[in-house]
Amino acid sequence: MPQSSEFRQESAVDLRAFIRDVPDFPKPGVLFKDIMPLLGDPAAFGFAVAELAGHYPAGGIDVIAAAEARGFLFAAPMALALKKPLVPLRKPGKLPGETHSFKYDLEYGSAELHVHADAIRPGARVLVVDDVLATGGTMAAACKLIELAGGSVVGCAFLIELAFLNGRAPLVGYDIFSLLTY
Repeated sequence: MPQSSEFRQESAVDLRAFIRDVPDFPKPGVLFKDIMPLLGDPAAFGFAVAELAGHYPAGGIDVIAAAEARGFLFAAPMALALKKPLVPLRKPGKLPGETHSFKYDLEYGSAELHVHADAIRPGARVLVVDDVLATGGTMAAACKLIELAGGSVVGCAFLIELAFLNGRAPLVGYDIFSLLTY
């Protein structure tokens, strides 16, 4: 694996020690994986970003994209480390100018993502980043939006994967990498 990251640490960090379990959030019966302790520790955060970025050879990626909002937290430093452009995928009304959009269904309703029409050149190889892979709906929509904009998704990268929610199912055919799996 390439070690091409300014965030690379001298020694490994136990990232699980920085993920806090919060029972009954956001609703009863849910065990929420809180990443705020990781974000609050520069060494752990830097290590996580380095490990995510280090999984991908910079030459195989043209662009890094992320859906708002927590995906931005990992995609932005990865883009800097790999020296690649960052393309934010935003909710309706957040981007000025012409956009491509993709509507998708959620468990209780629907959502929509937008990307600037000129953000992804045709054939661009795009790595899509998010903090957590849960049910896979948002990442699947992000991948479809990238493709609609003319890009090719080369991978989907996550800090955490909640395997029991089967979020890989909507992402069949895409390369998936997760640092931590629960």
